[in-house]
Amino acid sequence: MVSANKKGNGRSPFPFSCDNKRYHTLHYHLQELFPCRVGKAVIDAGFTCPNRDGTKGFGGCTFCSGKGSGDSILSFFDSLATQYELGLERMQRKWPDCLGFAYFQSYSNTYADLKTIKKIYDPFYARNDVLGVCIATRPDCLTPEIIDYFSVKAKEKETWIELGLQSAHDKTMERLNRLHTTQELWDALKQLKDTPILTCVHIINGLPGETKEDMIDTVRQLGKHPFDAIKIHMLHIIESTVLAKQYQEHLFPLLSLEDYVDVVVRQLEVLPYDCIVERLTGDGMAKDLIAPLWTIKKTIVTNEIDKKMAALNTWQGKKSGN
Repeated sequence: MVSANKKGNGRSPFPFSCDNKRYHTLHYHLQELFPCRVGKAVIDAGFTCPNRDGTKGFGGCTFCSGKGSGDSILSFFDSLATQYELGLERMQRKWPDCLGFAYFQSYSNTYADLKTIKKIYDPFYARNDVLGVCIATRPDCLTPEIIDYFSVKAKEKETWIELGLQSAHDKTMERLNRLHTTQELWDALKQLKDTPILTCVHIINGLPGETKEDMIDTVRQLGKHPFDAIKIHMLHIIESTVLAKQYQEHLFPLLSLEDYVDVVVRQLEVLPYDCIVERLTGDGMAKDLIAPLWTIKKTIVTNEIDKKMAALNTWQGKKSGN
């Protein structure tokens, strides 16, 4: 973990900050490690999930799109190398000196035998224009031999494993058709703790049946376990998902922008201060988004979070106890 400026930077009292942010941004983490701009090129490697192929169930998570959460991928049908190169090229049009992380995002990217895993990932660890590798998966798709493989590779390039907690409440997990328990995720974090692999945990605010206190408790419960980063998402109702059908048949309440900002600020207060915050709102393709439409304007969402934290003179970890 990078060192902190204990006095802040003059624009924020928060120690892990290089700007006005009162939380530990991914930008801060990356600029401490790399001399150039860093972005993520999203890749679909053709995986599926055990709750889609019948191993555990069918249909996948109720909120998950047909693209397995890989909605920002440029081309699903190109080779893996071409997908990476197209993603890197797009980022370099904005930041000419940008280098990339290969981000395997769609579905569960360790749901295969070790031979297949090596065939997919070895070429990216060998590329000079790949600074690191990010792997989105499920805790029940991490075998000891796969963890050992990535533990070795993590000594070559920065390696992240991303796990979807979504909620710390098993009743919610059941409603979402996750088909794994929160305990399985805690166990996976424990297994990864003593490896060079970094871990990022995803949560979703606004899930059906949850109160604001449930959402804040998810972060509080997560804080008891070893992890390096978090991605906080607002629930998106996406066309052609099971959740969209449920929403259209029986409208359930969704968080307003004001409520979402309130929840996120309170979550950040109880989040360990040195945890990297990779995102504070999610990506949903606007053309497929049914609700809430305010999530399309991500900059407005993050600006409102910044303003509320400043108004309250609060920061990440202020109430975490560590």
